[in-house]
Amino acid sequence: MKVTESGRYEEEIRQMPDRGGASIVLRERQESEAYEDTALPQTGTYRDTALPQTGAYRDTALPPGRPRYRVPLPEIPEKIREMRKLYEYGDGSFSQKCRNFVKQARFMEDYEDGAAWTGEFRRFFPTYHDLNIKQLRGYFTWRTAARKGTFGPAPASMAYLYLYELLCGVGAESPEDSLRKMKEFEAGFLDSGTGDPGIRKNLRRWMLEYAVIHRMPAGEARACADPALMERDFSLAVLRQPELHTDEEVFRALCYFAGNTAARSPAADGGSRGPHLFAAVWRFMAEHFEEGGRDLFTCCFGSRRVYPWHPLSNAVYLWESAPADMDYELNPCRTFRCRGGAWEEERYENLFFDRERFRSAVRGTDRMLRRYLKTGHYLRSRPEEVWVIPFVEAVLEEERRAELLLSRPEISIDLNGLDRIRSDAAATRDSLLTGEETEEILPAGPELQGTEEQPGELQEEPAGELPGEPPLFTDPLHAEILRALLRGDSAEELMREHHLLPSVAADAINEALFDEIGDSVLECDGSRVALVEDYREDLEELLKN
Repeated sequence: MKVTESGRYEEEIRQMPDRGGASIVLRERQESEAYEDTALPQTGTYRDTALPQTGAYRDTALPPGRPRYRVPLPEIPEKIREMRKLYEYGDGSFSQKCRNFVKQARFMEDYEDGAAWTGEFRRFFPTYHDLNIKQLRGYFTWRTAARKGTFGPAPASMAYLYLYELLCGVGAESPEDSLRKMKEFEAGFLDSGTGDPGIRKNLRRWMLEYAVIHRMPAGEARACADPALMERDFSLAVLRQPELHTDEEVFRALCYFAGNTAARSPAADGGSRGPHLFAAVWRFMAEHFEEGGRDLFTCCFGSRRVYPWHPLSNAVYLWESAPADMDYELNPCRTFRCRGGAWEEERYENLFFDRERFRSAVRGTDRMLRRYLKTGHYLRSRPEEVWVIPFVEAVLEEERRAELLLSRPEISIDLNGLDRIRSDAAATRDSLLTGEETEEILPAGPELQGTEEQPGELQEEPAGELPGEPPLFTDPLHAEILRALLRGDSAEELMREHHLLPSVAADAINEALFDEIGDSVLECDGSRVALVEDYREDLEELLKN
């Protein structure tokens, strides 16, 4: 087999021991050539060649070897050629990869291109070194437009290159400018639906970490962080100090950790009264609950713990110097610290949450509030919720007293009017009395007011005894129908004997028990009456009495 000069050169390079430079020499040679030889497809041993003078044709033998033609390769801009020469093969570590990227990125900071490229490119922790010439020119073309506010389609790996540049301060005047451009990237590339939405999770993490290590205001850092993370921390802060927050904030925090248990409770419907009572119970428990020296919040969510923290560890980022010692409080539930170049985070960890204790507190409150407000479906009592009862009862008793005070009419007394009435009465009395009668009148002193038995109070006739509570059913037939249903028997024969329509009987029983149960206990489809099983225990207890 014949070996061309070019082929012999490539073969010699391949046989060289690989010390990190042979492959790049071959790659540079191949990509720096303006043309390459490509074999023509074989069409046979001969081809027809037209004679220009006569128009006739003749057979002409092909020369030995394979005929070749020349195809132009993409032009390599000098800036890209020089950038690629900056790459250094070191120990192959990730830190070496980051150093190469930062060096090349700063060299290409102001470069612009106009050679668009479309295609697929996927690489973990991508850098310039992972792209070929066409891909590099395509990236810098996309970046040129992005810096002007136009974020066109691009593979996620190339978009990460742009974020790595901003994290390393490339293409930005300050850390604040880098953060602002990350927000513009989120709005223009992700919010618009152009880019891969999976980038957002990493972007939000990096923006928070970037804000912390550059000591930006905590409010700015919270605005950059993942909203779900901030909502979790805020809910914890609210439940830890509920006295500092509104009823709505406390109720929303309860719903965050309890899920749909509280959010969909009928006790929370119909305005602010339900959320107010939920919040009032949590505040009362937070103040008065104690177990083993721990308050309710600590029993449910534990204490803050310290964990190692590695900011920007999943990005191509170069720590060019050790960070200074610092303390950074993001919010009442999360603090970052740096000591001797090592970072740590203090936070509440889900692993140590006592979710059963918290759910029993919320569900027990919900169960008692449903009965107090007489609204919606009732919940059955559970043994693990018994500890909640005294706290809820204390809150409800205070609520009853407040409602009683509000229901009393407000009486205002005009003291000036009373003085005028007294003076008028005295004048009238003096005009009716004779002189002798006037002398006998003694000035009224405190000892003459009221009676001996009840000084200063009016004596009332003793009230009669209060009548007993009215029966649940004015007609014993309705009670018998309900007992039959509780036994599992059919009440149809009983209603037929007394010429009672099923729907009428069901409505009468439901109405009679509404004040006690707060909901319909019977269902009727027109011809058949059935018991709502959720209320069986309540009805059996009620009928015992």
